Amino acid sequence: MTEPNVSYLSPKLEARPLPEKGFYGVYSHQAVPAAELLVMWSGGLYSLENLGKLPPLDQSRSVQVEDDLFLVPIKQGEPADFINHSCNPNAGLNGQIALVAMRDIAAGEEICYDYAMSDGSAYDEFECQCGEAACRHRVTGHDWRLPELQQRYRGYFSPYLQRRIDHLKSAALTSGQSVGDV
Repeated sequence: MTEPNVSYLSPKLEARPLPEKGFYGVYSHQAVPAAELLVMWSGGLYSLENLGKLPPLDQSRSVQVEDDLFLVPIKQGEPADFINHSCNPNAGLNGQIALVAMRDIAAGEEICYDYAMSDGSAYDEFECQCGEAACRHRVTGHDWRLPELQQRYRGYFSPYLQRRIDHLKSAALTSGQSVGDV
């Protein structure tokens, strides 16, 4: 009997080698309609302090789920853990651990999400090589603060980041600042 996967990957998706982005990427092998569930991650929860004690590969495969909590795969090689970043994503978060299609996805497309939807810490900053026209060139733990991303990804941020965004906007309105300045 085969050991079951710990995380969920839609049967419409598959992991393929993608050396130019590090290791692997996840691709659709058939069309996926908007809003369909693509991935649901699982793992162990680590504080930022404890995350820093893990090997770099484990750190890079983690996803931030709260201000000081990171979900780290408990089983290496899970296809769901090979979702790459893009500054022009076709997938977004629905909650803390579910990734859904933001639009219809054609067969053959790589599944990517913008890490700004989940990362609010500087633990995994890197030079972006997504090649998109709107590439930010550097992905940071502060990208969620960019007003254009807040607007573009409304409804696809991790709940803890959405609370941060809402708090900043509320504070700006109370102090008379422009909401675009937060």
